[in-house]
Amino acid sequence: MGDGSIVKLSEFLRSPPGRYVLDWERQHLDAAVADIFGYHALQLGLPQIDTLRENRMPLRFCAARRLPEEGEGSDGNRVAVINRYEELPFATHSIDLVVMPHILEFAADPHQVLREVERVLVPEGHVVITGFNPYSMWGARQYMSRLGASAYLPRAGRFIALPRIKDWLKLLSFDVERGRFGCYAPSVRSDGWLARWRFMEKAGDRWWPFLGALYMLTAVKRVRGMRLVGAVWKRKEEPVRRLAPAATTRAMLTAEGQTAVVIAPDAANERIPAQARR
Repeated sequence: MGDGSIVKLSEFLRSPPGRYVLDWERQHLDAAVADIFGYHALQLGLPQIDTLRENRMPLRFCAARRLPEEGEGSDGNRVAVINRYEELPFATHSIDLVVMPHILEFAADPHQVLREVERVLVPEGHVVITGFNPYSMWGARQYMSRLGASAYLPRAGRFIALPRIKDWLKLLSFDVERGRFGCYAPSVRSDGWLARWRFMEKAGDRWWPFLGALYMLTAVKRVRGMRLVGAVWKRKEEPVRRLAPAATTRAMLTAEGQTAVVIAPDAANERIPAQARR
């Protein structure tokens, strides 16, 4: 995810339709991760929201390209700053849950990002993905921007249809458990007009569910020929897995009193406010 696309996505999420998106994702991601068990849960990107707040794993944190900027808002995430989503600095088979809000559509190589997620996940580990649906009213409005119309969504995004995401996951031996669409309001820009179209949420879920502006799906990593005995989350005889970064870590206290673990100091120093480096 390049720096330019990050800025544009951040600007969109501060707008009324962006807040509409975040509200929907908070609600449905909370429900999706609440009953997934294990030891280590990882959120990739979008540090403005805590997608793991309803999960009960002992270690929950966010890995992103940068810390939240002033004015973006935050749910109190613990943020680890990393260089690239295509090269995750975590050990193989060390993560039980990975949540990916809008990562694939802004990644330079979304296939490699998925391969890295498959690598770090334990057998029977879960991945939760959200993205913008190109086959929606918002997607149609974005397509018109190629013909000269003003862009509604971040222009740098390459929005991927849900069937294609499912195909990619199948090639990596994931089984899709469940998914859903949401955000059926037209591409309006004000809180007032979005409120007037709220009735579309229930109508869209019932009558045209595949036309929601957002989608979310949950998939499980399968290891063929492997037989799990007992509860998956009980691994008392396993050695403790280490979330060892590739570079030296350094803890710091941000201006808002949040702890940030910087995994790639050279990449993070350019974006961390001076008052946060103490």
